[in-house]
Amino acid sequence: MSGRRPGDVRVRISRVQPREFQVAPRRRRGTPTPAPLLLIYGFLGLIALGTALLMLPISSRDGTVVPFIDALFTATSAVCVTGLVVVDTGTHWSAFGHVVLLCLIQAGGFGIMAGSTLLLLLLVRRGTRLRERVLVQETVGTPSLSSAGTIVRRVAMFTVACEVVGAVVLGAAFLARGAGGDPLGSIWWGVFHSVSAFNNAGFDLTGDFRSLAGFADDWLVLLTVGVLLTLGGLGYAIVADVFVRRRWVRLALETKIVLLTSAVLLAGGALLIGAIEWDNPETLGAYPAASRPLNALFESATLRTAGFSVLPTAGLEEATLFVVMALMFIGGASGSTAGGIKVNTFSLLLIAIVSTVRGQPSATAFGRRVKHELVYRALAVALIAIAFLFLVGFLLTLTTNAGFVNILFEAVSAVGTVGASTGITPDTDTVARVVLIVAMFAGRLGPLTLVLALAARSRPVSYRPAVESIRIG
Repeated sequence: MSGRRPGDVRVRISRVQPREFQVAPRRRRGTPTPAPLLLIYGFLGLIALGTALLMLPISSRDGTVVPFIDALFTATSAVCVTGLVVVDTGTHWSAFGHVVLLCLIQAGGFGIMAGSTLLLLLLVRRGTRLRERVLVQETVGTPSLSSAGTIVRRVAMFTVACEVVGAVVLGAAFLARGAGGDPLGSIWWGVFHSVSAFNNAGFDLTGDFRSLAGFADDWLVLLTVGVLLTLGGLGYAIVADVFVRRRWVRLALETKIVLLTSAVLLAGGALLIGAIEWDNPETLGAYPAASRPLNALFESATLRTAGFSVLPTAGLEEATLFVVMALMFIGGASGSTAGGIKVNTFSLLLIAIVSTVRGQPSATAFGRRVKHELVYRALAVALIAIAFLFLVGFLLTLTTNAGFVNILFEAVSAVGTVGASTGITPDTDTVARVVLIVAMFAGRLGPLTLVLALAARSRPVSYRPAVESIRIG
């Protein structure tokens, strides 16, 4: 302590030698591909692969190379589970071609059902409250909203279980009828039609564009196909909700709406078709009176989503064609293998109309209120679908020499991915087939992509513009 202060002590520090460091340039992370585009790219890849396989000489029964436009049309119809064809499936394609079609149908149907369910959950995780997320979690039946693998596995198990049971029943029914040529052929017929029915594809092996007309009196075949296409048209989420909750009062609002609307459309379509076609000698009038109700019910079920038929569509009355067009335009449930604008969309708009007529400020059903945003999206999907349908019909009118009603029917069938036809598709030219190809692809993925795009653009606003009135009516 001899008078030294702390600052008087000198510390010698060795000088640090400079070093050179090389920093790698920062990698630019590309913008991730939106999930709906991945689904579109996947379907385009399946269509391209299916087209290439169907053009192989081994795919045709006579060993010739199928023209590109025919192969593309068939592959698109199979992947989009539509069922419109330009060549007869049973007689034109070989066994290898039938296997290719079966794989395309399975991949397309499973892809849209699993993909739409996953995209729904992705949307729910991003933009809803915890209570709504838990509700969707319980509906889908998965322990976590992030367990995509679990969802895919359950959708796959649901698909395989339905198709295996359907294949066994149909195989036995075809074997009893001697369909398929031999026992192995009957089993193959059972497998093919089971997959086609569950995925609402409408492809058949009966030959000569007859569909299931040869089984109009076989209740086992018709009921089995009807149940399969109904389950596929409802989708995994709806069936899972019914299986898990079991009681009507506990079902989710969406499940109640889908089940009730589907039942009304099924019964109403059957009554209208039966009443109009009862004495038509080209359709129901050609069958015994005892089998006509079942045939009318089957037509109502299949012509809304699948495209199978026991009655010649070309022989239906024009009034019946308009009824069928309405059913095809509505289609099946969201997240299912069916097409159309979906039962959910139609029901939501109907609920909004009824609520408006009653003077209610919001769309309500079963004691629950539906958000205005969902009504706006449903309205956008329906109006855009109508506009696109008019465009397809207009283009087909320019390129097809057929009656207006038949052209409109074909357009609705393509956009709704139903596959029912009055018989004019095989006679269309290349331009008309390209129009139908675009219609099938847009009809399959358009509504889902549009809904997801609208939901992704939805943003909360910090202010509301001033209100001004507009005259209506």
